[in-house]
Formats: sequence, C-alpha cells, structure tokens
Amino acid sequence: MLYTVAIAADEPSRFGFIVSKSVGNAVVRNLVKRRLREAAALSLQEYPAGFAIVVRALPASATASWDQLSADYKAALESTMKRLDGRLSRAASAASTEIQQEGTPRA
Repeated sequence: MLYTVAIAADEPSRFGFIVSKSVGNAVVRNLVKRRLREAAALSLQEYPAGFAIVVRALPASATASWDQLSADYKAALESTMKRLDGRLSRAASAASTEIQQEGTPRA
C-alpha cells in the first residue's frame, strides 16, 4: 500500500516505510525495508520535490523478488500520483472559478 500527499513544492520529497511484524522476523523486515528504500531512491529522479510518500509493506512483500517488489512499488506510485494530480487539478480549477465569480455581478 502506498499513500501520497503533496507538500510544499520547494521541499524535497520525503519517504516513510511501515513494515510490521506480520511481514516476518527482523531479518525479513529489514530486507523488505532496504528494497523499498532502493525503489524510493530510484523514484526520486522522477519526483524530487513536493511529495510525502508512505509505503506500508504487506506480508506478501516478504516473499516477493526484487523485480516484483519494484514493479509493484512503481505501479502503486503511478496510481497514487495520477489520483493526486486529479485532486490537485480539481482544487485548482475550483479556486480559479471562485476567484472569477467574486467579481461577477449577480443578476
């Protein structure tokens, strides 16, 4: 699971990881965290600033290969970015509509 929130555009992107005991023992959890950190580092090239991203590892991530985990991470990130972009563009258009309507006389 991946959660994304827009932060100030001039702030560097931040990543957080949640890997609970349900994923496995300490060795397995640390392996999953290292793999997720590497996937996040690779995604910094595309999203260097303006986002706070939290990744919650599910128990299936313990048995996933690097390729599978990386592909799942990329797919989840793209999905949340598209959803976030839709929300931000709707909010921006609503704000611009409100500004335009303020100066319009009512009939």
